[in-house]
Amino acid sequence: MSGRPVKRSLTLKGHRTSVSLEDEFWQAFRDIADAKCKPINVLAAEIDADRGLETGLASAIRVFVLNQYRGS
Repeated sequence: MSGRPVKRSLTLKGHRTSVSLEDEFWQAFRDIADAKCKPINVLAAEIDADRGLETGLASAIRVFVLNQYRGS
């Protein structure tokens, strides 16, 4: 386990942004995007559009990954 978040870049709606995720969450996120046949930037943009203003993008991605693995 890595434990520490690593900052990675994403492009959302044509704008670059960075997200800090632990390696395990990042790999799970990539796996989910692959399973859905979607580029990771497209999936991230969907999560970004659905999250509330009070929720950070990294947190929204972690919850999305958790919910996918829970079958929610």
